[in-house]
Amino acid sequence: MQNPKPNRFQWITSLCLLCLLVLTAPVIVVAQDTNITDGCVTDYDTAVDYFPDKAEFEYATGVEVEYFNNYKVVTVLQPWPGADTSYQYVLVQCGTPAPAVTDFPNAQVIEVPIERIISMSTTFLPPLDSLGVADTLVGVDETDFVSTASVRERIVSGEVVEVGGGADVNVELTLDLEPDVVMTDSFGSPEYDEHPKLLEAGLSVVMNGDWVETEPLGWAEWVKFMALFYNREAQATTLFDDVEAHYNELVALAADVSERPTVMTGIQYDGIWYTSGGDSYFAQILEDAGADYLWADDSTMGSLSLDLESVLERAADADYWVNANQFWFSLDDIAAEDERYTDFAPYQNQTIYANNARLNEFGGNDYYESGAAHPDQILADLISIFHPDLLPDHELLFYQQLQPAA
Repeated sequence: MQNPKPNRFQWITSLCLLCLLVLTAPVIVVAQDTNITDGCVTDYDTAVDYFPDKAEFEYATGVEVEYFNNYKVVTVLQPWPGADTSYQYVLVQCGTPAPAVTDFPNAQVIEVPIERIISMSTTFLPPLDSLGVADTLVGVDETDFVSTASVRERIVSGEVVEVGGGADVNVELTLDLEPDVVMTDSFGSPEYDEHPKLLEAGLSVVMNGDWVETEPLGWAEWVKFMALFYNREAQATTLFDDVEAHYNELVALAADVSERPTVMTGIQYDGIWYTSGGDSYFAQILEDAGADYLWADDSTMGSLSLDLESVLERAADADYWVNANQFWFSLDDIAAEDERYTDFAPYQNQTIYANNARLNEFGGNDYYESGAAHPDQILADLISIFHPDLLPDHELLFYQQLQPAA
């Protein structure tokens, strides 16, 4: 016997039960495994976290980031030493809506991942290269200063052009390049800063305060800041973790040295001797390298301005002189510039080391470029100089010993 055909009431009842099950069933959100580093969202879902890979800053004190599902809020807290203003950026995953303007009234809104960038400092170039996004670079302030190989190739091919810097920045050319972001730094001085003119032209200008950091690893950690604009936080974290591990390994190596040599730094320019402050980035590296910096008792975070007589009084008997004039290549160059330099013990003992071993043909110094991203490599050089027994197989990367001309 065949089953009886269900009547209309039975159909309606079954349908209602089915609707009830659908309406009361838990909503299942498909989680995103990684950040989107190429392209935009095509099917926006308010419940999805589009930034599962997040950056955390442990050493850098001048930047912070807060994540929301489809945007992140980045704040540069100290764009230059003593700054009383901060800069905020709302980075919105492209293909998703930006938050209300009233929520962040003073912030610039930028869609990420960006595709075109202009860099106004060479210290931003190694992070672009290591993150694998150097091909997004379309302009720099001055091409001669660039050392990063991938960027030099783009300069030669015409894919990266010079836009000038400071008050002389070429605003028209910068606009023609159609950058998503112009990344720059600032000294807090209108005569040296280009960002007011670029902002006035309607460009998205991002302040980068890496150089204000006083901890070597703090500066290096700004690779994560660059990564925020490309959604490459996971990659940046891995890159930084490697630098951190190597740096701390070297610090431990030199921590218990029995003898700590005394060190002087800097050069004289127009009658003023510029040397690192006692609370500066470089003073910390010297400390970590197992040396006693002769101005370690000073509390200046930047550079000190001294006269040669006071430097002679304190440092005449120094064991080493490092970071001397980058255009000195022999002891003869030093004596020719000022005979009084020969009164320093490092001149007499041939223990002057210049950080100019990686100078390009135009005078650009990679020490100030890739060295900023790799303080571990600078530290390894200095430990090798001060305590050669600790790193007997190390070959100097940034430094070279100055000797009499051949």
